[in-house]
Amino acid sequence: MADKPQWLIREDASVPVLVALALRQSLGIRAPEDLPSLRDLPVRAPDAVEVTPELERQWRDYWDMTVEPRAHPSGVPLELVEGFDTLVALPATGAEQLAEAIEPHAASAMHFARVAHDRYVSSIHSSIANRSGGGTIGGESYRAYASAIAEFEREIGRRAHSFELNVQVLPFSQRGIWWIGALTVAVTDGLRRDVVSFDAAIRPIIAELA
Repeated sequence: MADKPQWLIREDASVPVLVALALRQSLGIRAPEDLPSLRDLPVRAPDAVEVTPELERQWRDYWDMTVEPRAHPSGVPLELVEGFDTLVALPATGAEQLAEAIEPHAASAMHFARVAHDRYVSSIHSSIANRSGGGTIGGESYRAYASAIAEFEREIGRRAHSFELNVQVLPFSQRGIWWIGALTVAVTDGLRRDVVSFDAAIRPIIAELA
């Protein structure tokens, strides 16, 4: 008998992802161009050092490794950056400009990320939705995604194919949902809490994967 379709959805407000975005904002890096700024975090100071193309490239490589580390492994050994505990590791060579630029922002980025993560944890009781075949797991997260998948299956007239999706729930200043990796999306926390709107927003994402 063929294996039943399976889907795995991981939902989080990852501290490393939040740190990376806080550093992006503090440094004044624009990439990825479509991602909005974070709420409750100052933007780059007017007298800050101008972002060079090389600094932006180094940050983008760090961002890709942070969002989907398995898909973007480093070609050289990684080294921890002072002030970030074990949350920021950059290539030992080729990321010197970024390492120097982010060190002064360590305390503020770490504080912001931990507060934002704790706020997410307190608002979402179940952070992993998982179904194998016909099995069920309780919790708000499971119901949110199961509803969208069930609606997709009704519309398309077949079972959803097996797929994997990572969802980062982040305190962006604009409401929306964005692809930030091959299997990862970012969604504004306010949109995630809006059951009806989130269901409509996540359905096209599921349709692309399933």
